[in-house]
Amino acid sequence: MAPNKFQVISPVDGSVYLERPYVSAAELDRAADRAVTAQKDWQTKSIAERADICTRAIDIFQQQKVRHAQELAQQMGRPIRYGAGEVSGVVERSSYMIDIAERALADIPIEDSATSKRFIRRVPVGVVLTIAPWNYPYLTAINSIVPALMAGNAVLLKHSSQTPLCSERLEDAFLEAGLPKGVFQALHITHQDTAAAIQSGKINYVAFTGSVPAGERIEQTISGHFIGSGLELGGKDPAYVRADADLNVAVESLVDGAFFNSGQSCCGIERIYVHRSVFDDFVEGFAALTRGYILGSPLEAETTLGPLVNVKAADFVRGQTAEAIRQGATALIDSSLFPLDQAGSNYLAPQVLIGVDHSMRVMTEESFGPVIGIMAVDSDEEAIRLMNDSEFGLTASVWTEDTSAAAAIGERVETGTFFLNRCDYLDPALAWTGIKNSGRGCTLSSVGYEALTRPKSYNFRVLNEMKD
Repeated sequence: MAPNKFQVISPVDGSVYLERPYVSAAELDRAADRAVTAQKDWQTKSIAERADICTRAIDIFQQQKVRHAQELAQQMGRPIRYGAGEVSGVVERSSYMIDIAERALADIPIEDSATSKRFIRRVPVGVVLTIAPWNYPYLTAINSIVPALMAGNAVLLKHSSQTPLCSERLEDAFLEAGLPKGVFQALHITHQDTAAAIQSGKINYVAFTGSVPAGERIEQTISGHFIGSGLELGGKDPAYVRADADLNVAVESLVDGAFFNSGQSCCGIERIYVHRSVFDDFVEGFAALTRGYILGSPLEAETTLGPLVNVKAADFVRGQTAEAIRQGATALIDSSLFPLDQAGSNYLAPQVLIGVDHSMRVMTEESFGPVIGIMAVDSDEEAIRLMNDSEFGLTASVWTEDTSAAAAIGERVETGTFFLNRCDYLDPALAWTGIKNSGRGCTLSSVGYEALTRPKSYNFRVLNEMKD
């Protein structure tokens, strides 16, 4: 029998933070019906009307950023000092997608003839199901929610059972902003009922962010139902530091890219290749900066590294690290500097490994935690080969002062986003996309509107013109 409720176990101290009931299958079916009905009216609203409501919703949401930061710390462990940053990201991405909607959704004109008028219109797909994860619970959700609503769709949001308050806070903001009931609904749903909803004939698109195995299950679920999907899955994102890189910039940025959110980011830096001529200097600076992290309760203002979401996740990273050391890697960070890092705890010290290679899981398998392997390379060719030696392809970065060399490398690296002298950042003006096992589809940018709409062609034969 399926469970009728769930608990959120806080990574802060292992206590039960809150409890929520799952909606029943019948309640879910009624919610989907409401969405189908509400969407038909919502799509008749002008883009300006939709923009007004969405903008108000984001303004309302932003006003509660202190509360959001506290709740994020309790639900998924991000240090409270960083919580407001996710709220700012929601505002940035939402505002951009709202601002470009008129242009992105405009009719595509075709040259008229004396007897015809033709154009292509982008119309909403219908009801969008957004399935969002816990690691960036607001950002990953808003990437599809706001553009889906702006395009005239209704949205059902199924959030991770680790971060249910996030879905509730978003729904509250949109309802307070005046969004008609049924257009956006946050629902706590079991995996079984989620699959049933997808196959019900009432869902027209699935926007999923999560693991590769879960993405595979989504594909199996929608198979034969002729609905679209966007899948943002895993990553093992590489960085390459060339001999001419500004090492101070590279070290500071890549340490942050590797350890922000305790490494629990699909686009976080998980492996680094450094030209041998600057390897020692880079590694020395990287390890020194890493030792400065403060591992502690995310509720404390001085904490810069919070716990992983649960003990299972921490033990997975510990296993990767221990295996690499047994295979010959050297650990540069003394975990005793971080007293909370104990066996059986989800508090995990950051770790820097050298002497690594691609025979080790830590260099090929997604870690999703605060560990990084750094390898020396002798050329661009070697770096490119190693960067591409992965089942993933979400982002990659190169650190150099030679923009021409960077562009040439970027042409050959298999990735969805290629960075120069930066990493781990989503620009809402650019398509957020991945290749290989990092998924398929796109969110953000004008391109992000394409999957949330369908083209409808208009071909008018003008009889009065013919008579003339």
